[in-house]
Amino acid sequence: MSDEQESFEIEPSTEPTPVIPQPAGSSPWFRPRANIAQAGDLVMLISSDNKRFLVNLHPGYESHTHLGYFRHDDLIGHPWGSSAYSKQGHAALMLEPSLSDMMKHVRRGTQIIYPKDAAYLIHRLSLRAGSRVIEAGTGSGSLTIALAWAVAPLGMIYTHEIRPEIANLARTNLERVGLLPWVQIFNQSIDDGFRAEGVDAVFLDVREPWHYLDRVRGALRPGGAFASLVPTTNQVEALLNGLDEERFADVHVEELILRPWKPTPDRLRPEDNFVGHTGFLVFARCIDAGEDISKWQAKERQRYDARMRSKAEIEARAAAQAAEPGEKKKYPPLPLPG
Repeated sequence: MSDEQESFEIEPSTEPTPVIPQPAGSSPWFRPRANIAQAGDLVMLISSDNKRFLVNLHPGYESHTHLGYFRHDDLIGHPWGSSAYSKQGHAALMLEPSLSDMMKHVRRGTQIIYPKDAAYLIHRLSLRAGSRVIEAGTGSGSLTIALAWAVAPLGMIYTHEIRPEIANLARTNLERVGLLPWVQIFNQSIDDGFRAEGVDAVFLDVREPWHYLDRVRGALRPGGAFASLVPTTNQVEALLNGLDEERFADVHVEELILRPWKPTPDRLRPEDNFVGHTGFLVFARCIDAGEDISKWQAKERQRYDARMRSKAEIEARAAAQAAEPGEKKKYPPLPLPG
């Protein structure tokens, strides 16, 4: 038998059946941890040449690698943190996969959001067990995995993806890591709004997020958190203007750079390659629409706006003086000597 996922389809116009969060003990991620791998567990096999393989353990299955194939029956009951051996005798270290491992090893149909950005998003959106979050678009489901990890077992992720084949892929990835019960996937555009309201946070990974801020306001609970990831500065500028128009406050624009180092004690130095710019993260909070947004903007923004108002007033006075009739003297009269 092979370790392959079954295929499935999502009908674009069909409303998904509401998913009830499962009890904590019904998923491998929320049952008491054991010292050995069990059937149904997700396992990370790390080869001696540092290649990584994410494997779902099922009795009678086997997983093929460049080191040969590993029988799942040989891995079930095997202690975590010890060596497992392929039928060809090659060793691999068997560990529980981290959240970063699961995000990086999704089957990709789109560019994924990197763990460095996903972890910070969870932190800045203040997500915890029981939070309800809207996401658009889903993509391959890498960030959706991190969001579901954060809000389970009591919360829910409502994610929107317009492309059916990508929505299918995201569902496969979420099912593979056991987090699908905490995600509802809507294969539809967000042009007509979101499929949830009163949520704690909204995250948009779309080309022009400023077009949807009115819908974001309608879906968020009072004081709820908003975030978006955009790759270019002109997108950030358009989004900042949109946040002003829709009365969002506590606005922040941030960029994360992560530089790994080579873990060799006598030759400690940075890696030759590292993940640099992956996008700008923009955060904001939804405040009462009747609030004067200028009072709650950043001090630097307030000072800049004040300078622009003063400049406009000076230019307006100069224009008014230029329009007055009569001869205009360039310089005031000066007293003559003596």
